[in-house]
Amino acid sequence: MRIHILGIGGTFMAAVALLARELGCEVSGSDGPLYPPMSDVLADAGIEVNEGYLSEHLKPAPDLVVVGNIIARGNPAAEYMLDKELPYVSGPEFVAVHVLVGRKVIAVAGTHGKTTTTSLIAWLLEATGQRPGFLIGGLPENFPVTARLGKGDPFVIEADEYETAFFDRRPKFIHYHPHVLVLNNLEFDHADIYADLAAIEKQFHYLLCTVPGSGRIIANGADAALARVIAAGAWTPVEYFGSGSGSDLAGQLIASNRFELWVGGKPLTTIEWQMRGAHNMENALAALGAVRAAGVPLEAAIEALPGFAGVRRRLTLLADTNGVRLYDDFAHHPTAISRTLQGLKQPGRRLIAVLEPRSNTMRRGDNAERLAAALEPADRVFLLVSKGLGWSPASVLAPLGKKLTLEARVEELAERIAGDLREGDDVVLMSNGSFDGLAGILEKELEG
Repeated sequence: MRIHILGIGGTFMAAVALLARELGCEVSGSDGPLYPPMSDVLADAGIEVNEGYLSEHLKPAPDLVVVGNIIARGNPAAEYMLDKELPYVSGPEFVAVHVLVGRKVIAVAGTHGKTTTTSLIAWLLEATGQRPGFLIGGLPENFPVTARLGKGDPFVIEADEYETAFFDRRPKFIHYHPHVLVLNNLEFDHADIYADLAAIEKQFHYLLCTVPGSGRIIANGADAALARVIAAGAWTPVEYFGSGSGSDLAGQLIASNRFELWVGGKPLTTIEWQMRGAHNMENALAALGAVRAAGVPLEAAIEALPGFAGVRRRLTLLADTNGVRLYDDFAHHPTAISRTLQGLKQPGRRLIAVLEPRSNTMRRGDNAERLAAALEPADRVFLLVSKGLGWSPASVLAPLGKKLTLEARVEELAERIAGDLREGDDVVLMSNGSFDGLAGILEKELEG
């Protein structure tokens, strides 16, 4: 089968392309200008990518067009596809029909930590001999690809609540029908899709309706929104994780990369691993619960935890030069920003946060009032004031005082950051996009 993917450069759709290729399909795609890591992933796989959305890219007609959720009516390729009545499906539907049928699906949902937790579950299964399939919305350091078919029953998938396609406004995750469902947390996000948190909770309740009674739900026991979702109706046994004593799997953070694991209200062991912070401890608890529900002995999963190497762009160390460490991180929500900074902060080192407000929710300013408090752990804060922000960074971030620097162009921002650096600094770039190449500019500055 010859398929063409519209919006192939997104993390999800690039993963779909890899799975389709492994299924034996001839794969090509269209998108705007791409940037790493997805551009590298597709290039390494030898998948043809056309820049732009021209009708010519659909000639001769493919057997199937797979449409990403970035594609809207008015897109030239989509209009041609509809006019010529070419067969088409969404990315999630393609995965559901061609990949997930007959598999024991482990889905990871929630506002924060999906990519890390999905990667971690895949690694724990891999390390314990399961050879799982997976689809991850990022590039896991333990695997050379973002997606693969794998062998045997388990398939681990990052279950996003964003809409499926312009012709299917349901969340992506409603297609996956998981046997094991992880619920990490739930906050208001995707303000371009959902009116409020209650609207998101309703979709998560629909997700719970798809989990069989023979399955298992692994939920954050301290999250009030998830508690409301579960109270609305759950027909599947629920296990809880968190730092509370009432959790089935509980953790107590001892140091940034070390925590004590409690099982059934009793201390079991102390775990030291490569990840840092309370948020990653919670990701580990969720992953342990998920693989245990999938049949992996808890002791074997615990033994495999230290081997987890993380996910690219989740606090990835880019450079360590002249005493300055440069990190790249995907954080773009106040909660994620706060937890990233708290996990990175170390005594005796200065912490510099550099933020690009790029997501739709961030640009609209729906969570802007929480941003100053989220950035407070940083000793210095630099922010790229891009066009079209629906809020005033100078006003909203005024509580940060002299630690704040605002710039409208990335070149000036890089110059200001470079001029401020000193030995003993930890610099973390936070954006869910390319940050206009800031990482590369700063790496060159550090090399110089």
